Amino acid sequence: MSLRRLIIAAMALTGLLVVGLLLPGLGQTQSLATPPEPPLSAPAPQPTTLPLGAGLPVVVRTGLSFVDVEAIDENAQTYAATVDLRLRWKDARLAYPPSDAPTGYQEWRGEAATDKLAEIWTPDVDLANRVDDPSADSRSLRIFPDGQVEMLRRVTAVYKSPLDVTTFPFDHQALPVEIVSRGEPADRVSLDYRQEDLEFSRARAGLNLDGWAIGRVTLTRDPLAGWYGETYSRLRAALDVGRDAGSTVAGLFIPLLASLLIPLLATWLQSAKNGEFQTEAFELTNIVIGGLFAVIALNFTVNTDRAILANGQNTVAMLFGLNYVTLALALGINIALFRFNAVRALAGRHVQHEAFTFITWALPLTVAATAVAIVLIAAV
Repeated sequence: MSLRRLIIAAMALTGLLVVGLLLPGLGQTQSLATPPEPPLSAPAPQPTTLPLGAGLPVVVRTGLSFVDVEAIDENAQTYAATVDLRLRWKDARLAYPPSDAPTGYQEWRGEAATDKLAEIWTPDVDLANRVDDPSADSRSLRIFPDGQVEMLRRVTAVYKSPLDVTTFPFDHQALPVEIVSRGEPADRVSLDYRQEDLEFSRARAGLNLDGWAIGRVTLTRDPLAGWYGETYSRLRAALDVGRDAGSTVAGLFIPLLASLLIPLLATWLQSAKNGEFQTEAFELTNIVIGGLFAVIALNFTVNTDRAILANGQNTVAMLFGLNYVTLALALGINIALFRFNAVRALAGRHVQHEAFTFITWALPLTVAATAVAIVLIAAV
């Protein structure tokens, strides 16, 4: 009986030794099959997110040049133009060894530039005063070894341009392009310019626009109010153009000034002898009425051709007003003085004769001086 117990005890001890030898191996196998998970780390920054390497706001240097100006529609207060918009910013995530770019930068154009721009962060900039979709819109992209990015966008479109014709036809107009950053508020993305951007912002050499003289381009900052008290960065690039007054004076001002002679004829054609008028008043009144219809027809023609002049105060509107006032004075003189002899009835023939002589010279001189003053004030 004791021998049997010894055999069982030996077998149990042998089993325990075998299990003890197998357990480290099983632990090692399990360790190899399911390695421990590595500690969590922050995700790598994506190139399409806002570059924060230099802090906020991200400064986007902006410039705009006018390649071509096709036409100005004064009645619609728009103009058609092709412009080059240049945006420059720095994204350190895009830096690369200088040896990778023998020319000093990597460049993409057309569709290749569009595809590359989809892979990196790009400021969401729009031309806010553009009318409808552009007829042409192309891009080019350059990335420099230090991460400097330069995007050039050429856009052909129609732009809104409020016109001020107060001093027409001696006026200067500013043809604006409003560059607005819509994607991020001004405390995150800021449109700015420096001397290099001012030098880039100009009209193309040789740019010509019929009826206008091309001037310089100016850049101004004009923040745009947004929701919840935020502001968005906005720049205005404006091309100054001056109207060629010579062609306008011949076609518009000569008829306007000539129409002033019609009511004056109604007094010059009258003659007086010993205080008695020699010409029938109704004949002179017919001249005044004919002049009134002529001015109305000219006014209708001008308003149809240049509707912008019909509203507001300007040189043309004031000259038309002078025409109507002169016609009213001439009609009043013909009826009161020539037809009913009002001055003779009140003060006698001598006074009527002197009054007629005074009116013959005073009326045309006053009208001429007023017309010249209106034109000179606009010109100055």
